[in-house]
Amino acid sequence: MPRAHAATSPPSAAPARPDKEPFDIDLVFRLLREATAGLPKAAMFALRDRGHGSPFEQLVAALISARTRDETTTPVCLRLFARARTPEAMAAIPEPELVGLLAGATFPEPKARDILALSRRIAEAGAVPDTMEGLQALRGVGPKIAALTLGVGFGRPAISVDIHVHRIVNRWGYVATTTPERTMQALAARLPERYWIEINERLVPFGKAICTGLRPRCGTCLLLRQCRQVGVVRPG
Repeated sequence: MPRAHAATSPPSAAPARPDKEPFDIDLVFRLLREATAGLPKAAMFALRDRGHGSPFEQLVAALISARTRDETTTPVCLRLFARARTPEAMAAIPEPELVGLLAGATFPEPKARDILALSRRIAEAGAVPDTMEGLQALRGVGPKIAALTLGVGFGRPAISVDIHVHRIVNRWGYVATTTPERTMQALAARLPERYWIEINERLVPFGKAICTGLRPRCGTCLLLRQCRQVGVVRPG
């Protein structure tokens, strides 16, 4: 990915408004940390903090999390990792048993097949791939899963864009894009690299509890003076 330029506060994608302050990305992240301090963490970061931060565990957990709520992802992953935490151990689980271990997650059967396939491939290779290209060559792994694995598992700058990140940065007016894929590209060009991992960590809980899809809680939001509220018609 291209490196973000060094400017702390790049020009906003949305026009200036007299009722708003100049957009300051450093201030925004300070406020985000305060706003999300008491909220449940996004699943990948919660698992990391519970000792499941290895690249392989993060890869498997990110795959399980696809179209599955964090409230389900975390307990499913904890149940699975109590059974296997390495590619070799995971690859040895019989497929019917693995499907059962994934109960509660969406699409447990295809996810079980994907996990078994990538576990065997990683066991043969001897290591989890450490590039976006290498990770996406694994069965079932797309850009979001690859970015989470790089960011949380390897600690390497990578931007993972889910629906919350996509919605919020467009609502801020920081980017103006129509898809998560384009948002990822836009953020890679504008967001300082020091925030590439943290943006997903902060915006997932922020988007669930405060900057929601319908009736965002603008009246009590700490970021109100920074946010351009693009597309917001019924703030709470």
